[in-house]
Amino acid sequence: MNFVGIDIGSTASKVSVIGDMTFNFVSPTGWSSREVANDIKTRLLERGIDVTSDQTRVTATGYGRVSVDYADFVITEITCHARGARVLSGSDNLAVLDVGGQDTKAILIEDKLVSEFQMNDKCSAGTGKFIEVMANKLGLGIDELFDLAKIGEPIAISSMCTVFAETEITSLIGEGRKKEDIAAGIVGSVAQKVRQMYNKIGESDELILTGGLSNVSYFAEVLSDLIGKEVKNVEIGQFAGSLGAAYLAKEKKKR
Repeated sequence: MNFVGIDIGSTASKVSVIGDMTFNFVSPTGWSSREVANDIKTRLLERGIDVTSDQTRVTATGYGRVSVDYADFVITEITCHARGARVLSGSDNLAVLDVGGQDTKAILIEDKLVSEFQMNDKCSAGTGKFIEVMANKLGLGIDELFDLAKIGEPIAISSMCTVFAETEITSLIGEGRKKEDIAAGIVGSVAQKVRQMYNKIGESDELILTGGLSNVSYFAEVLSDLIGKEVKNVEIGQFAGSLGAAYLAKEKKKR
């Protein structure tokens, strides 16, 4: 048997497979969730996995989960991310800080179950998109922004709305402020937003960072300093949702 988890996010779609085969891959979501779902179906078939076979079970989650018409199960992001985080951490008691492209989640897991969670509001503050927009404003790539932020002294970015923050960055550039200091301020403002969400869900002795920034050790360090506890970043943290979906496909009884 193969168990497939598909997490269609607003920016990127992640796929995890466990069972006879084990692998992960990511695709840009583009403008159509249904189109990327069909593309994923084709890519899986090329690797020998037929999603219509009785030997395959599929769980869909994420922003575009309803577009995966071949899924056996459709499960919410919070449930899938929590299950995936347990796999990645090896713990049944932890807090998950998931920084995605368009949304950010803080999830508290106690005795395997989600006991509390928070998601950011409609504004993209505290997300990967916020960092991407601000990096573009500075004429930098995302990796370049983080590299500069490491050597900068953070400037407070008071505007958390992306539109107003862009205007604020423009003013700082006009004042001749150092680019590395602005970069450090941008990273710090996102980390502050994530910390605020964590503070609302309660305390945990173990915290992990998932989502698109999970491979950025510097961001995990900034979060750790703000929270006062180590926030671990995991190698495949981007796949927490899809990995959790795959495990849930394995654990649930097929309809």
